[in-house]
Amino acid sequence: MSPEKEIEELRLELNRANYDYYVLSSPTMSDFDYDSKLKHLQELEDAYPELLDETSPTQRVGSDINRNFKQEIHRYPMLSLGNTYSEEEVRDFYERTRKALNEPFCIVCELKFDGTSIALTYENGRLVKALTRGDGEKGDNVTDNVKTIKSIPLILFGKDYPEEFEIRGEILMPWEVFEALNREREEQEEPLFANPRNAASGTLKQQNSSIVASRKLDSYLYYLLGEHLPCEGHYENLRQAEKWGFRISDAMKKCNTIEEIFEFIHYWDTARKNLPVATDGIVLKVNSLLQQKNLGYTAKSPRWAIAYKFQAERATTRLNSVSFQVGRTGAVTPVANLDPVQLSGTVVKRASLHNDDVIQSLDLHIGDQVFVEKGGEIIPKIVGVDLSARFMVGDKVSFIKKCPECSSELIRFEGEAAHYCPNQSDCPPQIKSRLEHFIHRKAMNIDGLGTETVDTLFKAGIVHDPADLYHLNGRTLANMERLGEKSAGNILKSLRNSKSVPFERVLFALGIRFVGETVAKKLARSLHSMDAIAAATVEDLVQVEEVGVKIAESVVGYFASETNRKLISRLKEVGLQMEISPELMAEKGNALSGKTIVISGTFSMHSRDEYKAMIEKNGGKNSGSVSSKTSFILAGENMGPAKLEKAAALGIELYDEEKFLELLNIT
Repeated sequence: MSPEKEIEELRLELNRANYDYYVLSSPTMSDFDYDSKLKHLQELEDAYPELLDETSPTQRVGSDINRNFKQEIHRYPMLSLGNTYSEEEVRDFYERTRKALNEPFCIVCELKFDGTSIALTYENGRLVKALTRGDGEKGDNVTDNVKTIKSIPLILFGKDYPEEFEIRGEILMPWEVFEALNREREEQEEPLFANPRNAASGTLKQQNSSIVASRKLDSYLYYLLGEHLPCEGHYENLRQAEKWGFRISDAMKKCNTIEEIFEFIHYWDTARKNLPVATDGIVLKVNSLLQQKNLGYTAKSPRWAIAYKFQAERATTRLNSVSFQVGRTGAVTPVANLDPVQLSGTVVKRASLHNDDVIQSLDLHIGDQVFVEKGGEIIPKIVGVDLSARFMVGDKVSFIKKCPECSSELIRFEGEAAHYCPNQSDCPPQIKSRLEHFIHRKAMNIDGLGTETVDTLFKAGIVHDPADLYHLNGRTLANMERLGEKSAGNILKSLRNSKSVPFERVLFALGIRFVGETVAKKLARSLHSMDAIAAATVEDLVQVEEVGVKIAESVVGYFASETNRKLISRLKEVGLQMEISPELMAEKGNALSGKTIVISGTFSMHSRDEYKAMIEKNGGKNSGSVSSKTSFILAGENMGPAKLEKAAALGIELYDEEKFLELLNIT
């Protein structure tokens, strides 16, 4: 037998043994035989280096070479799922889906594995790329690390897979591995991992892939994407993927009624505790890919899927005191300080009390024994008081009247639960939080200026607002504790680079209340410049997709402030981007210039999101509500009756798909 043929057969045999052991949990080869064959394969590859292949089983051990991760754009954005914590909200999701589709549909129920998200790309049956979720639009390329995870195939079985596709899932650290790793770290007096999810995420970000290999990560894959998938159903595609070598959970069921969904939820709420990996809920997905496409997406999540979170674990502990924290927008948050207690794998010492209404509803007293849960098994919160244990307690907890930082009288806006410190210009934590928000990587991305440095600059009176950052000099920075000339140079370089950060991120960096990343992007791409946004009225702003009255009023209020207008003027003077880039504007057509369009119903030729993109690209504005400013409605099947009635009352024309595409000269 030729060396080439022997290498090929050994690889095939070892890949099959890997699949049997790590995916099927049904070993077909002894450890001794596996190790012997792997060693022989390594010897052959060493002797014939021209035959080395990066998908060979010998490459799973990882490398000691340190590599910096390169960020790459996701071909398909990785959006997060909307979360729900009650069966009533599950029923609401089911009813929304039924009304939106107005035709028979099937829901696939799956376990929600508590790990770190991954997107795997395969070409011609070979793993070519693995990206982390990142910010949803781009992620870190961790392909070398993922290759060390033995439940992820490097080469697929069979021949019926698409030429190119992406499969998504979770990278997990099994409980057994997690506990052993923490025991080892404890012996070496290293910090312990808080939970398996954090351990898996931290491991996947290791620069040394040999360390990743030693951590014995696992995986479950749960979603297939691509142009030529084998089946029209999500469930059926995953069952096909299982045949290609992927680990797909057996805990997956197609449900035709809401009763079947609840039966699945109730069973796994208990049975999950016997699983070897962490889970924190159930994911519900519409099975039909065509129906998924027609339901489309919100700005943050798909309309065809939702995550139901299991009831959180509860613990009892003593309330020692309540402190109050001031945030970036001036919102004052009460925080309970507790006796340390173990909860869902972590030690909890503090829990948010959210607002005065929550404090009053709990009737808290210092010294109370309180019930603590983790919301979504992540954020600790007090959910009740053990009244039977209440004796010899201290004062009743009441909300403060003045800001704990600047002593300003707190205010509470009508219809809101939070109290606010109105002293935006001189309240230290507000100023520092706005600075930290401004320099964040998702905003201006200014490296080197961490929380401590910002605090030092503020206390020294050097920096009071974001514009002051651009007047820093090397000598001032180099003389600061823990910095020096090299760090100072890096900060100044990062500040210079931030002047090319796109306009939508500059808008987000300002920290306008209720204006997050998505809304900032929508505002920037609809109104194009800071001047236009500053001049916009509430009525103008609510025409922008995703912008409601609450957001619009906040934007108008921000630009009504003389202090804020001066800040923007100073930022403009130092060279920050204050309008959409010419390149982005050049991509736009003008077929829909000046038109405001509402999309309603379901479509067969393109998805709702594709139509929204077409409208933006051709100079139009998307709007979620019908008004006198609506130019026309792109109407699909099963258009909402309320919108139809309002359109008729206002005399607004309806365009079907064919007419709309003809308008854009798209065939």
